[in-house]
Amino acid sequence: MTHLFIADLHLSPDHPRLVRGFLALLEQYQNNNAAKPTQLYILGDWFNAWIGDDYTAPWLDEIVTALKQFTSSGNQVFFLVGNRDFALGQKFLNQFNGKLLPEIYTLNIGNKKFRIEHGDALCTDDVSYQRFRKIIRNPIILGLLKSTPLSFRQKLANGFRKKSRESNQTKSYAIMDVNAQAVETALAEVDVLIHGHTHRPEIHDVNGKPRIVLGDWREKTSEAMILEVDDDGQYDFIKWTIN
Repeated sequence: MTHLFIADLHLSPDHPRLVRGFLALLEQYQNNNAAKPTQLYILGDWFNAWIGDDYTAPWLDEIVTALKQFTSSGNQVFFLVGNRDFALGQKFLNQFNGKLLPEIYTLNIGNKKFRIEHGDALCTDDVSYQRFRKIIRNPIILGLLKSTPLSFRQKLANGFRKKSRESNQTKSYAIMDVNAQAVETALAEVDVLIHGHTHRPEIHDVNGKPRIVLGDWREKTSEAMILEVDDDGQYDFIKWTIN
């Protein structure tokens, strides 16, 4: 079995090339299924914004159809939320037998224990973001938001993105990156940490343990760094070309 990890695709109708890149990824790994099935793990920010599982659109229908074909071929899809799509729930995933994972999840592959998460919770130096994150992820607040009209949620999402862009322009890279102590704590009881969010793909050595940062999907460079892990826990950090 192939365990495939991706993050930060930021899919939207405004970037059809990224959507095509994701569909091509599904097709390639579906074609490989004859040799070995794939467990696909999407570690947040799958979509550039998610206003609710009741949202529908033709571009999204195309993705759902491809995912149905992918899972019907014996593959599996797992998802945990990011800072852009934290409102995505099991209702959407049910359309193609996907599974929603907790925001922090551990799994054993071979003789190694992997911890996977989006990565934003590791950026503890960004105090203002962590405060906002705690509020917006509150189940009561989230439930209230989901009960509002789609049009209102769309305006709210646009406002959040605008405010985030403006705020990030005044923050240093160091503040928006992961905190070293938070990373050490995350790795304390596992062998490997995998996350996205920072858009800085790299494999870091943390006291002899790997911290693997997945790459965001970029139209300008036409590539993304994704991760394959085999059944023995051996990993391969590979470049996925977006055509």
